[in-house]
Amino acid sequence: MLSLFQNRLMRYPLVSSLLISVLFLNSCSSGKSAYKHGDYFEAVLTAVQRLRQNPDHKKSKEVLSLSYQPAINYLETDAQNQIASNANFKWRSAVQNYEKINQLYEEIRTSPGALRVIPNPVNKYNELTEVKAKAAEESYEAGVNAMLKNTRQDAKQAYFLFKEAGTLSPGYRESIEMMNQAEYNATLRVAYEELNTTRYNLGSLQPAVTSVKRQFLEFYPEQEAKNGTLPIDQNLKIILAGYAEGKPTITNRTENLVDSVKSGEKTVNGVKTPTYQKVTAKITYYDKSVLARGEVTIIITDKNGATIKNSSISGSYHWQTNWASFTGDVRALADRHKKLCEKKESNPSASELMNKVKAELDKNLSAELKGFYSQY
Repeated sequence: MLSLFQNRLMRYPLVSSLLISVLFLNSCSSGKSAYKHGDYFEAVLTAVQRLRQNPDHKKSKEVLSLSYQPAINYLETDAQNQIASNANFKWRSAVQNYEKINQLYEEIRTSPGALRVIPNPVNKYNELTEVKAKAAEESYEAGVNAMLKNTRQDAKQAYFLFKEAGTLSPGYRESIEMMNQAEYNATLRVAYEELNTTRYNLGSLQPAVTSVKRQFLEFYPEQEAKNGTLPIDQNLKIILAGYAEGKPTITNRTENLVDSVKSGEKTVNGVKTPTYQKVTAKITYYDKSVLARGEVTIIITDKNGATIKNSSISGSYHWQTNWASFTGDVRALADRHKKLCEKKESNPSASELMNKVKAELDKNLSAELKGFYSQY
């Protein structure tokens, strides 16, 4: 499709030239468009990028000249307005504004074409150090207040606030210790046990439980939970409730095959020509299948023993094989027929069926648990 479009453009060079010019102008005018919409920061970034590619690009120099000071003025004014306000996390907002000013500073310094337009870009590194310290204090205090509410959700919020404080000002007060405490308070701890009510041993379903583990969610084997001093919030019981292998089912169908094969040669008017013989065979195709299925029940209770989830998860595996037999002339068979006839009837091993069902149970149980614990 593209080559056809290019061929047509080559047939009409004037149209081609105009189209390419329009596309080029559109791509280069994005900085100007941002400027017209009052997005001075984006206009500066776009113009600087254009000048990094082409230091003499006229439109980009114009956009940069027009946009840079308004961008700095807006960011500086917004930072000061935030600081003077009573808004929550006002120092965080000031940090973001000063970081943007410094970003423009670094972008211009690394673009020779832009540096010729703005030879003395502004930076706010000194101011940034001061407002980061204020922002760290702001986040730390907000984290302490969140911890005092004594809920898991507020402890989660506190964790990220203490983490932010430590990022803004490394080593700020006890931000690391408080972050660890908040994470501990925010974590949901689940004790789990496995029960097997069948006579089959499919192996442990622990991999499905382990796959659900994430931040603020921990699973502990029941024995470990009982022997330890950890506060357990929920109990998860996983019961292998059933496993069955169906009887093999076999279906078959027949097909008549006809072909012509070379049987010799004969001479006609001094020319040798091949002679052919019709050959036939009857082939019977066999398809055999076995269905195995397992079922797991999960029961989740809270620390007071109240049931909050009770559901069943199933997993199945459909084993299949095929082969064929024939009567008649083997020469009527194609290669694919011969390969099928070389195969013999077979049966699945018990371990194959159980392993496949177990893998399906693991997958489905993992999905069920992830869906349930996503709310935590």
